[in-house]
Order: sequence, then structure tokens, then C-alpha cells
Amino acid sequence: MSSLITRVRLKQISQHIENGKRLDERGLHDYRPIKIEQGIIEKAEGSARIYMGKTEVLVGVKVETGEPFPDTPNEGVQTVNAELVPLASPDFEPGPPDENSIELARIVDRGLRESHAIDTGKLCVEAGKKVFVVFVDVYVLNHDGNLIDASALAALAALMNTKLPNYEYKNGELKIKQGFTQLPMKSHPITVTIVKINNQLVIDPQLEEEKVMDSRISIAVNEQGNICAVQKGGSSYFTPQQILEASKLAQAKAAELRKKFNW
Repeated sequence: MSSLITRVRLKQISQHIENGKRLDERGLHDYRPIKIEQGIIEKAEGSARIYMGKTEVLVGVKVETGEPFPDTPNEGVQTVNAELVPLASPDFEPGPPDENSIELARIVDRGLRESHAIDTGKLCVEAGKKVFVVFVDVYVLNHDGNLIDASALAALAALMNTKLPNYEYKNGELKIKQGFTQLPMKSHPITVTIVKINNQLVIDPQLEEEKVMDSRISIAVNEQGNICAVQKGGSSYFTPQQILEASKLAQAKAAELRKKFNW
């Protein structure tokens, strides 16, 4: 009986969206209420928690020293990991990262990396030998849809909250001094995900809406309105015209979110 009720409800959602409506009375291009809290993990160098409707994501940032990549000896390192906490959804299982958590981490990472959000050149201590490594850890605490946008926003908020220790580097030794400086940032990208349901483009899908989507596209946009990264998901396709429309939607919604949070 419960599976029948679920199928009926999903059909309702699909039919409503086909007619330009949503069951929660939002417009097709409206976000749910968004709340962001920064600096909530005391022992992290930076942190943020976001509520996007009922979706909840926590991000912590740790900064350590390490070696640079061979092809970028003068730059620090950024790495993003995502964990789908089993308590967040019946679909999440304990154990090593699955393909969903890996995809989530890669999309968040790509938006930050391709927009050059972190000024990695300023994280170099000694070229080719020692740099600062920025670990961005994403924890999904409650899954009610649109984990990509929630995680990307939370990651950006956490990085904006991140502090680096003052230090002195002499004779190959790093000495931590008193005080902190802000993590150097060059850009503040915002990722907007658009899903296609019955040929309609929909912003910020809830979990039930994601279950009836045909395809998904996530677009990272910087302060200048330039598109920095794009990731396609889902089994169906977007027409060239729909991609153009989705791009314009992403640019408009990113500007709207940026204004809302003064970013």
C-alpha cells in the first residue's frame, strides 16, 4: 500500500510541474528558505552549516602543511571530501564513500577549483617542498533534495570563515606564531542546480522531485556572472536551447543568492 501511495504522489508531483506548479506552492525557479551559520565547529579552521528547506549540510575546513603537486610547485592544495551520514537518509549506508558521495565531492571541488576560489599561490611556504593543504569536509546531516547546491554553498561559507595561522619559516622549519589571517580568496562561486521534469526546468528540487527528474545540470557562477564549471547528471538529456536557458537561470539565481548573503 505504501509503495502505491508513493507512486501516486510522485505522479502528482510530475503532473503539477508539467503544469508549471509545485506541491509546496513555490514557483519552478524558487529556492526553499536558506539559512547559513558560520564558525560553529570550535576546533576547525573554518566551518559552516546550511539549512535549505529540510536539507541540512555541515562543512568543516582543516588546514595542514604538506607537499605541493609536482605540476604546481608554487601553489597550495585544495581537497574536498563528502560523507553521506547514514542517519541523513534511509538510502545512505555506512562504509567507504559510494559513487554518490564521490560525485558530490567532485562537483563541489570543481566549482571551487575552476573559479580559482582559493588563492592557492599564497599558500606556498617553500616552492616544491612545503605548502598549506586545505581540506574541505562535507557532511550531509539530512537529505531532502538538492545536496549539490547546499553543499557548495556551505563549502563556500566555511572557506570564507577559515583562518590561517601566522607563521615564520626559517632554515626549513615552520614556526607557528600567535594570531591568524583570513584564508586568501580570489573568487566566491555559487553553484545552481537545475533539473528537468516533464520538459520543465526546475530550481532547488526537493527529494521527491528528484525522484521524478529526467536529468540534472549544475552550473557554478562567479561574481562577474561567468560560468566556471558545469556538471551534467541523470539519464536523460538537455536540448541546446534548454542548456542556454539553464545557464541564464543559473546566472540570475547565483546573483540573487549573492545579494541575499552579501557575497
